[in-house]
Amino acid sequence: MALLLRPLRNSISRPSSSSSKILIPHQLPSLRLAPEKQVPLLNPNLPSPQSARTYISEMRKSAFEGNMLRLLRNEIQYELDRSPPNQPVSEFNSFTVDNRSGEQWISLKRKFGHNEEIKIEATMFDGSVPITKSGGGGGGLGEDVQLHITMVVNISKEEGRNALEIMCSVWPDTIEINKLFIRKPENMPAQPYTGPEFKELDDELQDSLYEFLEARGINDDLAIFLHSYMKNKDKTEFIRWMRTVKSYIEKKKRS
Repeated sequence: MALLLRPLRNSISRPSSSSSKILIPHQLPSLRLAPEKQVPLLNPNLPSPQSARTYISEMRKSAFEGNMLRLLRNEIQYELDRSPPNQPVSEFNSFTVDNRSGEQWISLKRKFGHNEEIKIEATMFDGSVPITKSGGGGGGLGEDVQLHITMVVNISKEEGRNALEIMCSVWPDTIEINKLFIRKPENMPAQPYTGPEFKELDDELQDSLYEFLEARGINDDLAIFLHSYMKNKDKTEFIRWMRTVKSYIEKKKRS
């Protein structure tokens, strides 16, 4: 290498002649190096760690939703095969019945006499009490429950006038009065005084109020009807609820 550089250095420092040319440094050809390529450590075709975590999360979510859909379909089919609900009736004796689909209440209405209007609202089963029953042949004792329905009876003579409101408990074969008070159409206090407990009233007054209701078709037959109706409504609303949840998950899964 020194042998090559030395003649070049001499030619630069030697005085020029007519036949020789001086090589000026800036006229020397420059060497340009190509920029180094950065080699990625990870394969660019592979997903990033964040993408991988998102993918796994979505897979787990999809599996969870798929399992829920399977369970809901099986439960719906089981309920339909075991004892499918009946079409709700729209009348009972002199009452018209409003099923109020999707709600926990039903409504019954009828007219009595010339100007009396009776409105009844009854809940689905909202409680129960344990009862003792005799067992099988062994003579043992078992425990069962009586389901409870809350019923509100509203009796008015003219639209917009005061109404008699009676709060009742409906058991499988009987109706029990709990309270009664006068409801005003306007300026009703938020928490009005509703009188004493019905059982605290005079026995003769209690009997006359039961007779008052029985004359208007609010009796033990109505209690039996309401319990039968609510058993059917309970199943209908349960299946409706499962179908609504299933439909929501299916739409969410498609989106």
